[in-house]
Amino acid sequence: MRIVVTGSAGHLGEGLVRTLRERRHDVVGLDLLESPFTTHVGSVVDHDFVRSCLRGTDLVIHAATLHKPHMATHTRHAFVETNIAGTLAVLEAALGSGVSAVVYSSTTSAFGAALRPADGQPAAWIDEDVESVPRNIYGVTKKAAEDLCELFFRSRGLPCIVLRTSRFFPEADDDPELRHQYDDLNLKVNEYLYRRLDLADAVDAHILAAERAPAIGFGRYVVSATSPFEPRHLLQLRTDAPGVVRDLFPDYEQVYRQRRWRMFAGIDRVYVNHRAQEELGWRPRVDFRHVLDCLRRGDDVYSPLARTVGSKGYHARSFEEGPYPVERSS
Repeated sequence: MRIVVTGSAGHLGEGLVRTLRERRHDVVGLDLLESPFTTHVGSVVDHDFVRSCLRGTDLVIHAATLHKPHMATHTRHAFVETNIAGTLAVLEAALGSGVSAVVYSSTTSAFGAALRPADGQPAAWIDEDVESVPRNIYGVTKKAAEDLCELFFRSRGLPCIVLRTSRFFPEADDDPELRHQYDDLNLKVNEYLYRRLDLADAVDAHILAAERAPAIGFGRYVVSATSPFEPRHLLQLRTDAPGVVRDLFPDYEQVYRQRRWRMFAGIDRVYVNHRAQEELGWRPRVDFRHVLDCLRRGDDVYSPLARTVGSKGYHARSFEEGPYPVERSS
């Protein structure tokens, strides 16, 4: 099977190309950057370039994007061009080439303001039925690109699956206060409770979505590590996350104490992956329980694929204020 992966030099793109090659697929990688996983160097905004790359293609996994860390270094126009116009170019080329399906890699950031409940309210239960209220140009353009995918299915019959992935990057957190308060791995392990995903699980979700898209037609799915929390935990999570985690994982405090780690005082949202499991047959392997067991044994908490791909960063240069500058949205 011939599969095109856009954004092939990025975290997800490289993970997809590596995995699909191992499974003996004919993989074509598109990216602005040269890499061992990039077959054709060019922009998804270039319609002629995209059309030429998609000829004879069976499936497209569209992962090329400008990310949140680019908000302080790229214009809003650049976000519109790459995330919206680039997605339109991919969809039009896919339709013209007769591909069987397109998988669009989106983000839980598209939920926007829905992720932050008001003070005194329970933590937000975030599934596919939650209304998106984007808070910045990143969220706006990703949501618009999702809507283009839905439009192409409803108006032209092109099967499209949208995956709203939670964070799977290995880079340091963009919040300097959190970086100061917590060890980096401590932060990431905490996040497996509610908003983190291992790269290998993200790759599996995209490949399953590609396989099932023709039968599904169109769907949006939250893709995040399976959270142990249930709706009954949401109120207490806002003010006493350690107490909830202690009840569910009595051994976690010992593991944390050995490393001088801390649990977050409160958690404001829970990403719910039930629909992705039910309809895509996706079974994420890395969750908080898995990570705790790895820590106790002294094993690496990251999958071999995540470790192999490693850290890429989002910019070609470094910044004094941290791993990358951040535009603080209101």
